Amino acid sequence: MQDYAQESLALHRHLRGKIALTGKLPITTTDDLSRAYTPGVAAPCEAIAADPNAAKDLTIKSNAVAVVSDGSAVLGLGNIGALAAIPVMEGKALLFKQYADIDAWPLCLDTQDSDEIVETVRRLAPVFGGINLEDIAAPRCFEIEARLQNLGIPVFHDDQHGTAIVLLAGMLNAARVTGRKPANLKVVINGAGAAGTAIASLLRCVDFDPVVCTPVADVVVCDSKGAIYRGREGLSEEKQALLHYTNRDNRVGTLHEVLADADVFVGVSKGNLLTAGDIQLMAPDPIVLAMANPTPEIMPDEAYLGGAAVVGTGRSDFPNQVNNVLAFPGIFRGALDAGAAQITAAMKIAAAHALAEAVPQPRPKKILPSPLDKTVPPLVAKAVAKAAKA
Repeated sequence: MQDYAQESLALHRHLRGKIALTGKLPITTTDDLSRAYTPGVAAPCEAIAADPNAAKDLTIKSNAVAVVSDGSAVLGLGNIGALAAIPVMEGKALLFKQYADIDAWPLCLDTQDSDEIVETVRRLAPVFGGINLEDIAAPRCFEIEARLQNLGIPVFHDDQHGTAIVLLAGMLNAARVTGRKPANLKVVINGAGAAGTAIASLLRCVDFDPVVCTPVADVVVCDSKGAIYRGREGLSEEKQALLHYTNRDNRVGTLHEVLADADVFVGVSKGNLLTAGDIQLMAPDPIVLAMANPTPEIMPDEAYLGGAAVVGTGRSDFPNQVNNVLAFPGIFRGALDAGAAQITAAMKIAAAHALAEAVPQPRPKKILPSPLDKTVPPLVAKAVAKAAKA
C-alpha cells in the first residue's frame, strides 16, 4: 500500500505551494504596460466607479472565489488553526481551477471569532465573485454562513452543502439499484455536526420547494450519546432544531439500537463504529454510506458481510467515493455563469440530480461518477445555472 502521507509531504516540500498566480497577458512593450496599468487602467476604474456592476466585466471578480477557513475543523484533524490549514485550502483552490477553471485563492484567517470572520469576509468580498467557506467548526459555521448571505455574491459552506448534495445524489442512485423509492427511505445519520445537519435538512427538504424536493420518510440523527430525541437533556440549540423535522417517532437509544429496520446508514462521524452484526439489524439490502476519513464507520468488506447491498465511503481506494469535488466546482461555475447572488435550495437540488443523472445506469459499485471525471462539473454547472435563472 502506498504511503500517501510521506508522498504528500515530499510533494509539498518540493512544490512549496500547489497554486501560483499567472498573468493573462505578457508585458513586453510600453504599449502593453500602458493598457494593463497606468495610464490606461484609469478608464476601467472610472467605469466601475460609475457602475459597480461593471466590475464583473472588467476584473477578476467574474471568475474569482475565496476559499475561507479559520482552521477549526480541518478534515479529520480538528482544530489545527489557520496556518496548518493552508495545504487543504490550497488543494481546494487547485481543484476549483482544474475542474471548473475558476480562479480561487486560500484565505486562512487567524481568528475563530464569528464576528471577526464575518467582518473580514465582508471587507474582502469586493474582489471575489463567490465565497467558499471551509473547515469551520459547528455550530459557528451555521451562523457565519447565514450572516454572509446578503453580500450579493454566493456564499457556500462546502462541508455542509457539498457533502449533502453528493450524498443525496449517491442515495438516489442507490435507491434505484435496490428498488426503493426515496420517499419511503428510513435513514439514520451518525454525526450531528455541519455535514450531518445539512444532510438531514436536505433529506427532509427543510426550506426546499416540494416541487423540486421529495423528503425521505424519516431521518434519525445520532451523536456520540445516541439518538437525538425530544426530551433528551443537554441538547444544544442546533440539536433541538433538528427535532423539528427528524425522528418522527421519537426513537430513543444508541446508534446500534436505532439502526434496526433502517434502510440507509449515513456516517459523518468517526471510524470503526459498526460491525457486520449492526448491518444485519437493518432492513433487507441496506444502503451504507460510511464517510468518516480516513477510516470509515465500517469498512466495505465488513458492511457487505452484514448484508449491505450498496456501500459508499469517503475514500478514493473503494468504489462509490462520496467526494465533494463532484459538487463544489460545478456549483460555483454555474452560480458565477448565472450571476447568482446566492446558492439557493433549488440550485442545490439541481446539482444533486445532475450528479445522479451523470450515472445513467447505476449499479451497486457505481452510484456516483468518478471524482476524476472532469465531464461532470459542466453538467452540474449547467443544471445549477438553469435553476439560478428560473
